[in-house]
Amino acid sequence: MVDQRSTRRQFCRNLAAGAVSVAVSSRYRSAGAAESAFRLNYILGSPMYGTTALAQVLGQVGKVGAESIDIWPRPHADHREQVQEMGYPRFLQLLEEHQVRLGVITRYDLGPYKLQDEMPVLKQLGGRLIVTGARNAPGDTVRDQVRAFVDSLAPHVAVAQQLGVTIGIENHSRTLINTPDSIRYFAEFARSPHLGIALAPYHLPQDEAVIARLIGDLGPKLVFFQAWQHGMGSSKPLPKEQELMQMPGRGPLDFTPLLAALKQIDYQGFTEIFMHPLPRGVPILETTEQVTAEINRARHYLERCLENA
Repeated sequence: MVDQRSTRRQFCRNLAAGAVSVAVSSRYRSAGAAESAFRLNYILGSPMYGTTALAQVLGQVGKVGAESIDIWPRPHADHREQVQEMGYPRFLQLLEEHQVRLGVITRYDLGPYKLQDEMPVLKQLGGRLIVTGARNAPGDTVRDQVRAFVDSLAPHVAVAQQLGVTIGIENHSRTLINTPDSIRYFAEFARSPHLGIALAPYHLPQDEAVIARLIGDLGPKLVFFQAWQHGMGSSKPLPKEQELMQMPGRGPLDFTPLLAALKQIDYQGFTEIFMHPLPRGVPILETTEQVTAEINRARHYLERCLENA
C-alpha cells in the first residue's frame, strides 16, 4: 500500500516544480501606464461529466483550459465517492499523473454545520475551498437572520482558519442567502478571510447590471464564481438545446458586464463553467468528448466577453 504522507509530499514537490503562476498583478490607471493582464482561473466541475470514471474526467481538465478540479458527490456526481473508494493515496497519484490540482470540494449534502470532517480531507488533498449552502437562522429581519447565520458559523470558520482553507456559501434559491441584499449582508458580517460567497448567477435576477454591481460590492468576499445562467431552468425536462441555455453564450445573459466587474475587483478565485442536467448525475451531453467541447465553446465565449470587458 502506498504511504499517503510520502505520496502527498512527492505530489506537492512536483506541483511546486511544474506549476505555472496564475497571479494577476494589480491594475494601474495612471496616465501612460498599460493596464495589467487579467484572466480567469478556470476550474472544471466534475458534475459536468456525471458519474464518468474520475480518471477520465481528470484527463479533461487541461483540455478545457483549467488546472484544477472541483469534486462533487451524489446526487450531482459520484466523484467524491470514487475518491473515498480508491483511497486518498491513489487519488493523489491520479492528480499527479494528469498534472491536476484539487481546488474545491463541493458538499451541499453536508450543509454548513457538518464540514468539520471534510475540511481536513480538503487540506490533506491539497484543496483550498469547500462550497456549500446556507441554513435559516432566527431574526426579525433578513439582515438580523444573516447576522445570526454568520455568527453560527464561527466554530466552523475557526477550523477553516486553522487548516488554511476557505468556506464558500452559495446563494442558492430557497435558502437564506438568495437575494442580492442578503448576499451583501453576508459579506458585511463575514469578516474572516476564510468565509465568503460562492456566487451562482443562475439563482439571481437575470439582469447583467444587477449581477455586475453585486460582484463589485462583494470585492474580496467573492471566493468562487460559477459561469452559469438561468436560461430556461433545470427543474423540469427540456429538449437538450433548451437545457443547454444555462451555459454561457447560449442563454440571453450577457457575461461581458459580469467579467468587467470581475476584472474591476481583480478577482483571482476560481471560475467554473457550469450547468445542471436533468436528471441530476448524468453528463450534460452523451459523450465525454461532447461535454469537453461544450465547455470549451462556453470558455471561448467568455474569453471574447473578457476582451470587450
